[in-house]
Amino acid sequence: MNDSDKIKIGISIGDINGIGIEVMLKTFLDARIFDLCTPIVYGSSKATSFHRKLLGIQDFSFNIINEAHQANAKRANLINVWAEEGKIDIGTGTAIAGKYAFDALEKATQDLKAGKIDALVTLPINKHSIQEAGFAFPGHTEYLQDKAEQKDSLMLMVSKELKIGVATGHIPLKDVSSHLHIEKLHHKITLLANSLKSDFGIRKPKIAVLGLNPHAGDNGALGKEEEAVIIPAIHKANNHQLVVFGPYPADGFFGKHSYREFDAVLAMYHDQGLIPFKSLSFDNGTNFTAGLPFVRTSPAHGTGYDIAGKNLADESSFREALYLAIDIVRNRKIQQEISENPLKIHRLTKDKGE
Repeated sequence: MNDSDKIKIGISIGDINGIGIEVMLKTFLDARIFDLCTPIVYGSSKATSFHRKLLGIQDFSFNIINEAHQANAKRANLINVWAEEGKIDIGTGTAIAGKYAFDALEKATQDLKAGKIDALVTLPINKHSIQEAGFAFPGHTEYLQDKAEQKDSLMLMVSKELKIGVATGHIPLKDVSSHLHIEKLHHKITLLANSLKSDFGIRKPKIAVLGLNPHAGDNGALGKEEEAVIIPAIHKANNHQLVVFGPYPADGFFGKHSYREFDAVLAMYHDQGLIPFKSLSFDNGTNFTAGLPFVRTSPAHGTGYDIAGKNLADESSFREALYLAIDIVRNRKIQQEISENPLKIHRLTKDKGE
């Protein structure tokens, strides 16, 4: 691969008091990652140096740049978003750490929207700390949806074992039912199906939809949402030529490993999807924001304050987030080529005898 063809992956530094910088540094110690992409970190060289020394890492340094176009394709690059020293309190949520996380995210997102980087990987934030700095969103997903000027998006958790989206995202459990409507749920199913096609290259995805209530409502005895909302939304999706089944009772669905029969699953609320996902894929799971014009992934874990600075954090999830971002950028380019020149693709498949 030519250096000029390498995918530029922006990385927002997240909470400097957590494990984000640690998992990033551990990933970059394997120089083979630079054969696949050009990483550009948005953060602070002083913060990364603090963590590097804390972890006893000696044979590594960032290439410091001012703008993304200056990146060295063979190294990990870093843009200093702030210049001051900045107090680091390992394992603690602080207002200054929230401010820095927000500043880094803002700069990285600006470059993402401007096409200066091809994808964004966000390291974990502390939601309380970053909201103190003026971040007016429940999480990264909602922030990036707003910046993309999109009416909707889908939080999709991805691993080798399972792909699962959540219909209602970061809202209190008591509000889930009131946020479920036929049109909205149908749109979430459509977002999921479109992402499986364009981002993962699955031509005819097969999707399972979970119920909201115990036993998927038990024909209305344990709740009306399945009959009133979920089943009609599934029927509407089927009428639009999507392959969708359900609603399934969540406990039996995962207890019987039925998720293995589908390309993806749509859960009704956050914990319904993330509890089984993290049980199956905590160390290698990835969070992907589907439905946006740009690519954003994140490790599936949080700030990990309890193990921060102790050299205990597993970098697998961050590494998988990098790999997933690279794969999705490539898949979208392939899909764009197909849409722009379908005859070329037809000739290629015909030549192969398919």
